[in-house]
Amino acid sequence: MDIQTLRESFPITKSKVFLNHAGQSPLPTPVLNAMRRHLEEFSVTGSYAVDLGEVRGAFARLIHAKPEEIALVPNTSTGLNIAANALEYPPGSNVVTTDLEFPSVVYPWLRRRLGVEVRYVQNVEGRIPLDGFERAVDDRTVAVAISHVEYANGFRNNLRELARIAHEHGAYLIVDVIQSAGAIQIDVKRDGVDFATASCYKWLLGPDGAGFLYVRDELIEGIEPPLVGWTSVEPEVFETIDLWEIRRLRLSGTARRFEVGTLSMASFLGAAEAIRLLMGVGMERVEGRVLSLTDRLIEGLMELGLKLQTPVERELRSGIVNFLIRNPEGWVRRLRERGIIVSARARGVRVSPHFYNTEEEIDLLLDELRRGLRQSPGRAG
Repeated sequence: MDIQTLRESFPITKSKVFLNHAGQSPLPTPVLNAMRRHLEEFSVTGSYAVDLGEVRGAFARLIHAKPEEIALVPNTSTGLNIAANALEYPPGSNVVTTDLEFPSVVYPWLRRRLGVEVRYVQNVEGRIPLDGFERAVDDRTVAVAISHVEYANGFRNNLRELARIAHEHGAYLIVDVIQSAGAIQIDVKRDGVDFATASCYKWLLGPDGAGFLYVRDELIEGIEPPLVGWTSVEPEVFETIDLWEIRRLRLSGTARRFEVGTLSMASFLGAAEAIRLLMGVGMERVEGRVLSLTDRLIEGLMELGLKLQTPVERELRSGIVNFLIRNPEGWVRRLRERGIIVSARARGVRVSPHFYNTEEEIDLLLDELRRGLRQSPGRAG
């Protein structure tokens, strides 16, 4: 992997040390160009050609799914809400999640209308123990709803084991993969995932306004979508110059039934281009590179005596490293003034490098931390 050549596609590298991909990624040049070409074409000609089937195929390849199992959605929250509201909740039922989740993973089930109990598996020093799920999930559990990677500290949940626990009780596994897609490898078939969803503006290096919802093929035709629109039906409905059919609802037999209406075509074209970039590098190599950079970061933080909120074991983490430090917001401002972009989360500083970052950039961050701690020794605790 020629990192220096790849970095030429990321203009941000010329002016910043950008280590905040868990927040929002700067657009690579190929993504920006794909979106610009589309917008310019429509501006000049008044027409455009977009094959959304290719876009669904790109998402499918990324997570080892079938194109027919992919619905295009504008963001992760939409995907989670579709999944939550498509299921049925008998009296006394529950949904199991964790106390480390991003709000969008939990909020759909807190609506009074669903009338479902939400159970929280408690973290233990930033880790979510599997035996906590074993105790919380029972035969009245409708779904286990979790993030593949927790947004605050980067803990990576074991999807295969969670699927086993959920399926033993007849429950679904619903996964927010926004903090893993594009950073680490995902195989929804291997891991037994029932629903998965993500936006593209973080590790996937794409624009906002584009995302996907995966629904396992065996489930699709048995689930009525909670929202429907003209894109929810079989495309043959519109293959006529007569008035379109509005007396009968012919839902698509694929995950397209969960699509509702017109999408941001420019955003999805950009997302597909970003996935091509990542797949061109290879997700195995991307993951290896991300973990290598975070290895270096973790080692340096430990040498500085800073307490990690992120597990050190590779199998338990991804691209996010969080460490405790006094006044994290102040540190984020100080680093930004020096051209190093990170964020403050969970009372600490969150650092999230991608594959195109370099060891030298990690060292620049560590050097700045070292310099600041020497100037104010009490700021570490």
